Amino acid sequence: MSSVLSEFSPDGTLSLDGKWTLSNANASLSLAAEVPGCVHSALQQQGHIQDPYHRFNDLSYRWIVLDNWTYTTTFTVSSQLLSKQKALLIFDGVDTVASISLNGITVGKSDNMFRRYDFPVRDLLKDGDNVLKVSLLSPILYASERRKAHSAYRVPPECPPDVQKGECHVNFIRKEQSSFSWDWGPSFPTMGLWKTVRLEAFDVLQLIHISSVPLYNSSVSQWRVQVELSVDAVHATKCQIALSLPELDSDQTFQTQFLPGKTRNSFALHINASSVKLWWPSGHGERPFYRVTVRGFQEGLLILTAETKLSFRTVELVQEPIVGSPGLSFYFRINGKPIFLKGSNWIPAHSFQDRVSPAVLRNLLQSAVDANMNALRAWGGGVYEQDLFYSICDEMGIMVWQDFMFACAMYPAEEDFIQTVREEVIQQVQRLKSHPSVILWSGNNENEAALATDWFSIPASRRPVYLKDYVTLYVDHIRAIVQEEDPSRPFLVSSPTNGVESEREGWVAANPYDPLYGDTHFYSYIQDCWDWRTFPRTRFASEYGFQSWPSYSTLQPVSIEEDWSYDSSFACHRQHHENGNQQMLLQAALHFNLPNATDRLKRFTDTLYITQVMQAQCVKSQTEFYRRSRSEIVEGKGHTMGALYWQLNDIWQAPSWSSIEFGGKWKMLHYFAQSFFAAVLPVGFEDDDALFVYAVSDLSHDLKLRAVVNVFSWADLDPACTLTSDPLRVAGGSATPVFKQRVSALLAGCGRCTRLTCLLTFHLEDGSGQLGPTNHHFLSSPKDARGLRRANITAKVQEDKTGYAITLHSTSVAAFVWLDVGDIPGRFGSNGFLMVSRNLTVTFDAWRPTSVAELSRSLTVKSLRDVY
Repeated sequence: MSSVLSEFSPDGTLSLDGKWTLSNANASLSLAAEVPGCVHSALQQQGHIQDPYHRFNDLSYRWIVLDNWTYTTTFTVSSQLLSKQKALLIFDGVDTVASISLNGITVGKSDNMFRRYDFPVRDLLKDGDNVLKVSLLSPILYASERRKAHSAYRVPPECPPDVQKGECHVNFIRKEQSSFSWDWGPSFPTMGLWKTVRLEAFDVLQLIHISSVPLYNSSVSQWRVQVELSVDAVHATKCQIALSLPELDSDQTFQTQFLPGKTRNSFALHINASSVKLWWPSGHGERPFYRVTVRGFQEGLLILTAETKLSFRTVELVQEPIVGSPGLSFYFRINGKPIFLKGSNWIPAHSFQDRVSPAVLRNLLQSAVDANMNALRAWGGGVYEQDLFYSICDEMGIMVWQDFMFACAMYPAEEDFIQTVREEVIQQVQRLKSHPSVILWSGNNENEAALATDWFSIPASRRPVYLKDYVTLYVDHIRAIVQEEDPSRPFLVSSPTNGVESEREGWVAANPYDPLYGDTHFYSYIQDCWDWRTFPRTRFASEYGFQSWPSYSTLQPVSIEEDWSYDSSFACHRQHHENGNQQMLLQAALHFNLPNATDRLKRFTDTLYITQVMQAQCVKSQTEFYRRSRSEIVEGKGHTMGALYWQLNDIWQAPSWSSIEFGGKWKMLHYFAQSFFAAVLPVGFEDDDALFVYAVSDLSHDLKLRAVVNVFSWADLDPACTLTSDPLRVAGGSATPVFKQRVSALLAGCGRCTRLTCLLTFHLEDGSGQLGPTNHHFLSSPKDARGLRRANITAKVQEDKTGYAITLHSTSVAAFVWLDVGDIPGRFGSNGFLMVSRNLTVTFDAWRPTSVAELSRSLTVKSLRDVY
């Protein structure tokens, strides 16, 4: 039996993290286990199982979660702790259904992964050894039993699609919904103590939580900081609370009384607005923070002290009439400024949350900011992320659209289910509302759409039952709690939704995908993704995307040689989206020749590459359409103010919609995002045989810009001709057309160019030079291009004071040039680019020590013409 040896700290806390013992139901397995942690991690660490992500192990290790497991530890407590008036046993996260006993006596139960639990245990603690047991039930069997008990009517979906190889009835258990499988992830329903465990003992009172929320009163231009203390008091305690915000010369003292048990007290600190520095999203300003100190005195003695960070910013979700449109706007105003949200959707970074290290989080979030993102949607089928995630977002200026953890399902509305959800929501809102990065609460992912468009074939006669349950859960409870707990942020019931129009229609709109209102999710894998007319001209695009495969270096460690073909059992097994592998090739084949190498491994790696090319180009086309639609209303549609593609990161090594592979390697899409999310961006497209170039600007000030269009022959590295538009004023925060010419006239004036022999690059310039990236426009599908040759690119790796640089030399135009250094972690300054120059230097930022020799050995360079 493992024992925890930990000092009783001055603040009255004894950590119980560390080595515990873990055993299964019949005690055939007994092993050491780390807390925080989970059963799978412990089994792997102790050599009982191999990497759960290797090949088909998600199926091979299904037995783990069909068993029940018990965590046990023995600890001793000091006489000092035993002498305290009250002692609480606190679990910050139990995954999920458990019975907890101390010294053989049951102290409580858990049924919700997303809740903190505490149990009074003072009278059960003793001198010498104390034995703590947490007995976990199989979440699969529990969910199944709950489903059987719900006999009045079904709560769909019963099970995930077969292609996901998952488990059933996940909507009956309050745990990570995607852990029972998703269309981008495996089925690993975890069990364990996934957050910290501790004892807290005290004589007078204990601070449970502190939050500080800034509220702005525009009519008097004054800030009020709402400081809330959650306290557990032994007796009624009169207390003097001193709040201090020293950097803003603000101090106030309050007389209060804490009643016995758990209470919450709120205090308002008034601030002179003129001296406040505001928090801004990335690309829009600085992100200062202040410190609020709280001290509590009882008859002059200090009995409570705490500090919390505070940043000042306002957020409004603006839904109001638009001139020339029958609908309503949908955009975010931060500190009074309309901001276009550029970013992606966040899913859990690992099936086993104990593997999500601070380094993993920071790397992924840094990669988001480095691709010019300012927003992430924390998607509702995963977990409420750890505190560090939100702190990094605060620091980096990443706005967080925060879903509650309900996704793609109906949910039961029994009293006990509602009650555990209520506590979950209260705790999560209290925990996260101090973070300026969190700009929105959203009740669920796609459940309004599921009801409205009848995903689950619910008979019309039964529909009112499900509507009632939907309103009960998300409106009567979750929305009501959020509005009471946090008046500083907007709340949406679902995503996608028509927002206030959905509300007017009884919370479930006839068409939640209506582009005239709210946000939309849009996926189409069959239509040509290069044709902007296929995309909805929506107010806000919160989900859209295309799949691709990760690179060979990411797949290699979890596969063997026989897996390395596109039609292998492994490639089929890893694809959890119906017909996904075929859809990728069909979409790619619209514009590219598919790989045809006779060598099996080359054909496989070339196919991985072509899926990434396709994905990058598709998401680029769609995102650029949304960005150029911010200032226009066309047939009542437009004023698009957000583009969050699906999805940022991966949970394992598999095909998915992500732009970052499992392990942090950037796909081609992420390199493209660096350009298509740039603060100043030229967007080119054709309409009715005319080429348009729009200048898109997220800047606050106006610019005077002209478009420079270069026409290249596929067969020649020197431009065939260059066209320059007159300078035009481009207002800050707008998309403005700056160039228009009929393609036929453009080509006629440019030597012997045709749509098949030539392509375009273009950029924006002001008086001092180029602003923003250079973009490209293909006049035909590359598969039809005439004159495109194998480029035979040579590369030389060098090192200087700033890092590594790779100098490329090409003999001809090369499309989608892809540099890869295998499993050496890091990223290139640019990648996947169109090379229309003989020489080009690309930097490489290594994430671990490497050398010129190692990089030179590992480097491969591929371009489009190399795969057929």
